[in-house]
Amino acid sequence: MSSEKPVSHFLELARGMVPPMHPAGRPFVAGAAIATLLVRLRFKRLGVVLALVTAWVAWFFREPKRVTPTRPNLAVAPADGTVSHVVDAVPPAELGLGSQPMTRVSVFLSVFDVHVQRVPADGEVVQVSYHPGKFLSADLDKASEENERNTVWLRTVNGHDLVVVQIAGLVARRIVCEVAEGEKVTAGQTYGLIRFGSRVDLYVPRGSRVLVEAGQRTIGGETVLAELPEA
Repeated sequence: MSSEKPVSHFLELARGMVPPMHPAGRPFVAGAAIATLLVRLRFKRLGVVLALVTAWVAWFFREPKRVTPTRPNLAVAPADGTVSHVVDAVPPAELGLGSQPMTRVSVFLSVFDVHVQRVPADGEVVQVSYHPGKFLSADLDKASEENERNTVWLRTVNGHDLVVVQIAGLVARRIVCEVAEGEKVTAGQTYGLIRFGSRVDLYVPRGSRVLVEAGQRTIGGETVLAELPEA
């Protein structure tokens, strides 16, 4: 009995170190695994290379657990990555929010970052809009206006309007969004995914206290990007 405890403890630690995979990645991993097995029957060395590729694909679609701050009036990072811009900008036109600028925090995701997106605050989805566009490098400022994107307008429990935009990049060709209008969501909840390399913009109300700067790393669902104005 005593020998089973170290084994179960080791397995528990291993599960904690290896994050679960987002469901959108399962077809890619399954396809890569099948290709690896077929190739390995005839070309063992090439099979080893494909096995490494399969492991990388599984790693790319990882969805690690996060601990989200519970203090009210916070907007947490919707994605892992590097803050590329903090500017005042008009929210995407397709939402019909008018021409009043909001504060926009842009997070750039490389192919090495976790690529799931997370809800920045507790609230309700007001609108979800898809906008076709170009596939410019996602770190360019004009990518916010010109690239393919999916926009989620969220109203927090305290009545603040937030906007989260998933933006495709040079390599990204698929945006997945799993929330719908009228849906209740919670801060830190996974709501989408972009494949493979991209950018996520978060618009917060003017008067919010932004707590990050360009060049800073963010952890989706954990890093606080801004303190929202008092309701």
